[in-house]
Amino acid sequence: MNLNGQVVGRDSAGDRDIGILVVDDSEDDVFLLGRALAKWGMKVRCERVDNASAMRAALCAPGWDIVISDHRMPGFDSAGALQVLKESGCDLPFVIYSGVITDQQAFSSMLDGVSDYVPKGNFARLVPVITRELRGAAARRVAREAGSQIQALAYFDALCKLPNRQLICARLAEWAREASTRQVPLKAAIFHVDLDRFQRINSSFGYEAGNVLLRQVAKRLLESSESHGLVARLGGDAFGILVPGVCEHGAAEVFARWLIRAFELPFVLDRIELFLSVSVGVAWLREGEDDVFSLLTHAETAMSAVKQEGGNAYRFFDADMLSGSAERIALESDLRFAIERNELWVAYQPCVEGSDGRVVSAEALLRWRHPRLGPIGPDRFIPIADENGMIIELGEWVMREACRECRRWRDMGWRDMFVSVNVSAVQFAQPRLIESVRRALEDAGLEPGGLQLEITESSLMQDAETAVAMLRAFKNMGLRVAIDDFGTGYSSLAYLKRFPVDVIKVDQSFVRDLCDDEENAAIVRAIIVLARSMRLHVIAEGVESSSQVDALLTDGCDCFQGYLFGRPVAAADFRAALEAAVEGGAAGREVVL
Repeated sequence: MNLNGQVVGRDSAGDRDIGILVVDDSEDDVFLLGRALAKWGMKVRCERVDNASAMRAALCAPGWDIVISDHRMPGFDSAGALQVLKESGCDLPFVIYSGVITDQQAFSSMLDGVSDYVPKGNFARLVPVITRELRGAAARRVAREAGSQIQALAYFDALCKLPNRQLICARLAEWAREASTRQVPLKAAIFHVDLDRFQRINSSFGYEAGNVLLRQVAKRLLESSESHGLVARLGGDAFGILVPGVCEHGAAEVFARWLIRAFELPFVLDRIELFLSVSVGVAWLREGEDDVFSLLTHAETAMSAVKQEGGNAYRFFDADMLSGSAERIALESDLRFAIERNELWVAYQPCVEGSDGRVVSAEALLRWRHPRLGPIGPDRFIPIADENGMIIELGEWVMREACRECRRWRDMGWRDMFVSVNVSAVQFAQPRLIESVRRALEDAGLEPGGLQLEITESSLMQDAETAVAMLRAFKNMGLRVAIDDFGTGYSSLAYLKRFPVDVIKVDQSFVRDLCDDEENAAIVRAIIVLARSMRLHVIAEGVESSSQVDALLTDGCDCFQGYLFGRPVAAADFRAALEAAVEGGAAGREVVL
């Protein structure tokens, strides 16, 4: 039975009627209740029930704000009504409105969860009770909503709308507790998925474009994993997929391969097709293990191993990785302070003219003298700097040092000398590189022609269109540009013709076996012929014997660099060799190092 009182004012429920579910066996009492509340200025909608099944059915419908119950009815009472309300899961105030309940019974009921007790007919007390309870219920709703928002912030990633690292850990802990309770081994695998060279996207297109791609990546990972596991964003461009029940190498391998294949199709950004690859690290729990949180660390360690090998692959975690990972972390920490502690220095290796042995330039090479470990090879710390982005700061430091040093050579009388500085793929992807180069030249007082930038072939081909624009900007500044490690990449002749460069440096892997391997000799000859047809100079790296020099001269190579002509030495030693050449009046100014 629905009874609507007259609208005479507002209430805590807003403009709509206050929904009152009345548990009472008397229709007349409910009618009088509705009329009386309306006279007191309340806008109400009352519905009567008098048994458990009717009450359950009524609570399934939305719109209720409060339950008002008689204490004793035929076959039903307020205690039974309260139990039905609890079972329904509805958070509604429950008020006993009865004339047959004692104060002791009312007090006992309130201990069980009843909000309040009002004698039947006492509307002067009932109206304030209803108003108070409605406000309390509204406050609880606000608190629940705030709690939901806090939980969303704590456990979900705002950008991709995926679970985050905290939630994946919480879910692992929950599964671990369930497995312990059921006394069964916990089986789970986690796949740490990290995008390869994603910083290039942010550098080239901006962070908002990067965010658009991250959302596309999240969608593709969800589609790829289907319902097999929990996909989470771990931070940055790293994602995790937790797959319960996986404990076999074969099953994990199939899933890892499937993830890599999912990135073979391009992503679309402003009608531009972009291809991304991923590095995947895999770890899983085996029987007898219970440290579920180590899964994340192990999977990330395996992913880092893939990154070191070039990416676009997967690897499984093994215990041997931990020692290498610990060493890597320690080196990374020390490397961050190496510049300010004066542990880094720049070595210079001469490059000589093939025709007369005259020194024409020198390559600046970064070196690290660790206070505890001694000299650390660049093959150990440069990949770390590349991965964590420190290579940008280190590259700028080397650029400044090299430009200052070249200025000193020119002041000594070596007017045509220039210095070569390597530019990593990470640096080359940074738009600020142009400004960094300009500032280094200005600070040193060096003409642009005194600096040669060496960029690897593979770096240029990562984004050939952008590379062409960057190289043109360098050429317009008056810089020399060389393609380093030529022959090891995958550049096409079409792009090579468009690259505005001055020099091709033949990789030492071809020079090393030049005299013993006819295939290498043929490759070197082809590179030199190609360079000459494009009016480019050729420098051979890694020259260590006179027989190599003879073969290269026969093929028409312009310049040589290698241990035969000098090892990388400190700046002071290099200047000393230059001074000795000047003082000795050496023919052709040959420098012996």
